[in-house]
Amino acid sequence: MLNAPQTQSLAGLGAGRTLVRWLMHVVGDPNITVRLWDGSEFRVTDEKPVATLEFTNPRTVYRLLASPSVGFGECYSEGLLEVHGDFLAFINEITRALARKQAGSYRWPQLMSKLHALRQNTPLRATRNARHHYDLDNDFYRLWLDERMVYTCAYYETPHTDLASAQVAKLDHVCRKLDLQPGMRVIEAGCGWGALALHMAEHYGAEVHAWNVSKAQVEWARRQAAERGLESRVRFELDDYRNIDGRCDRFVSVGMLEHVGVANFRVLGELVQRVLKNEGLALVHSIGRSHPRLTDAWIRKHIFPGGHVPSLGEMAAIFEPNRFTVLDVENLRPHYARTCADWLHNFEAVADRVTERFDEAFTRMWRLYLAGASAGFRSGTLQLYQVLFAHGDSNAVPWTRDYMYPDQPGNAG
Repeated sequence: MLNAPQTQSLAGLGAGRTLVRWLMHVVGDPNITVRLWDGSEFRVTDEKPVATLEFTNPRTVYRLLASPSVGFGECYSEGLLEVHGDFLAFINEITRALARKQAGSYRWPQLMSKLHALRQNTPLRATRNARHHYDLDNDFYRLWLDERMVYTCAYYETPHTDLASAQVAKLDHVCRKLDLQPGMRVIEAGCGWGALALHMAEHYGAEVHAWNVSKAQVEWARRQAAERGLESRVRFELDDYRNIDGRCDRFVSVGMLEHVGVANFRVLGELVQRVLKNEGLALVHSIGRSHPRLTDAWIRKHIFPGGHVPSLGEMAAIFEPNRFTVLDVENLRPHYARTCADWLHNFEAVADRVTERFDEAFTRMWRLYLAGASAGFRSGTLQLYQVLFAHGDSNAVPWTRDYMYPDQPGNAG
């Protein structure tokens, strides 16, 4: 680490300004203004900038050089970087520029992704990683999620749909894809705060057995089941998905695959093969990528330890070794960009309360995470895949997709 005299000397020689210009080129020459610690400014491009990025201290430059992603995230959280203007527009611009800069660069990201895939996400590690994020504080999530506490991609049926309605629409979209009928037995792996399990039981007459390793989430879900009189139809287990047992007509996992790890995808497929009845249907809903690459280093360190966002090719390890038939693949990428933007809007409205509960650095960290997620989906860096599948020899599969949209003109009700 550079000491203060060294930092001041380099800054005085103009090395700091040169390095900042070089860093802007490395990230794709985003259309922004940069303000340095001495108050001087420069535009990265000739176009009208979307926002201004301020370096409040020359030391920030060297932290960015040492680790660009982790350095940027930590320096913003600590107040060493400030954004003046529309924060989401700024993050969108940075993400867009970086995505264009990295376009066509596949071999190194693929290699790093394969090496990361060798790391086994053991039950103990999976539990610890999940609780780092999801056991944070239920009251914290209540501040900015919808009333059902749905923390996965919503489904906006129109451009004017609000977040709460879009989350209900997503729950229905999943249930319709599964062709869920009264009396069916459902196994859910990674149930969050229980919104989908409760919805399947209450509105579709299903019997649901759901697993989750987050103690805070399971306790919340159990209370919701009791309050809504659904205890006899929904059971929540505080346990790892690898310990799932029983048989089911439908298997579903929404937002868990990112925490499973590629090395365990085949194990997950074997589990589904074992519990899903011969004529059953299964659905996996996961954040994804267009090609294999490592999850952002800052996200892995501060937000989702152990997380890995898979490509469709990597997800094939669930289906192919177990001879599943993939029936339908849908990408809801624009919906997740909108969902994260709506979460960010809600979060900003309660930012002062978040800071009171935690601190300013925590608030800034989560602002960056939500904005970065929205920008990732908007730029195409991130995808959102829903994959419907069945046993390879099952003929009890839908002939068309019409059953998923019964309210559309020309479709049977």
